[in-house]
Amino acid sequence: MSESVVSIDNLVKRYGEKVAVDHFSLEIGEGEILGLLGPNGSGKTTTINCLLSLLTFDKGTIRIFGREMSPDAYDIKSRIGVVMQNVAVIDTLNVYENVDFFCGLYIRDKKTRKEYVEEALEFTGLAEYRKYKPKKLSGGLLRRLNIACGIAHKPKLIIFDEPTVAVDPQSRNSILEGIKKMNKNGATIIYTSHYMEEVEELCTRVIIMDHGKNVASGTSAQLKSSLVNRETIRIGLPDKPPRILDGLREINHVYKVKEDGDDVIIKCDGGEHNLVHVLNFLSDQNVPFGHVTTQQPTLNDVFLEITGKELRD
Repeated sequence: MSESVVSIDNLVKRYGEKVAVDHFSLEIGEGEILGLLGPNGSGKTTTINCLLSLLTFDKGTIRIFGREMSPDAYDIKSRIGVVMQNVAVIDTLNVYENVDFFCGLYIRDKKTRKEYVEEALEFTGLAEYRKYKPKKLSGGLLRRLNIACGIAHKPKLIIFDEPTVAVDPQSRNSILEGIKKMNKNGATIIYTSHYMEEVEELCTRVIIMDHGKNVASGTSAQLKSSLVNRETIRIGLPDKPPRILDGLREINHVYKVKEDGDDVIIKCDGGEHNLVHVLNFLSDQNVPFGHVTTQQPTLNDVFLEITGKELRD
């Protein structure tokens, strides 16, 4: 890994008897886009708040840019941008004034701040809306304003917490492309989302938290390769005598065959060309079949396998 931008070691945070973060450790290298995932109540938000020194914690150390983080480490905080799930802008200020206000918390020089604000407006596609008040903006534009306010001061570490919630596909695409560009320009990014396809598209590495612990980590490909089920094949097979089902079970890498109405679902634990082997078997047995689909595991499958399918509060 490249030089660490974030180093969390053995972090513990309790609320009375409840352990919200349980001996959690994490290293984030410079230039990474880290996906921090977990079900509701897993400890993600608490960890981020500890990282930002918005919460005290019971045990552990947090270092950012090689220095220990603390509530009064303003020089470190000036290099961090935060875009939270709940839009946090000032309703009485227009778009330009909002970005200028938040940028001004870190950039005192007026000339530099003006340049940074203009760049943030251009970057987020808000230049033509500079005089609009937030209540006049669509949901997607409001999200982009929230991002502009969080990144105008050119932070080197940016935390995005569910930045695409409740926006249209065009706005979502614009936001994701913007995050990629920030990363390309040198920003290290922590990204939390319940949209697994976004995480697969964006993130160079993924951490899954549950019950305050780091329960899985790796690239999306590495996490998906950890599943037993590596491929699911569904075939329309109205006529399926027991000998055919037994024969399918004998195919190399097939570990489960089950009937589902007129279909047969075949699960494979690895291997290559599984579909070819299945279709060759059916052809050799002169068994007619209908539709055929094959599906590789997704990050969502990994998430549910690791954290379970029960509903969380």
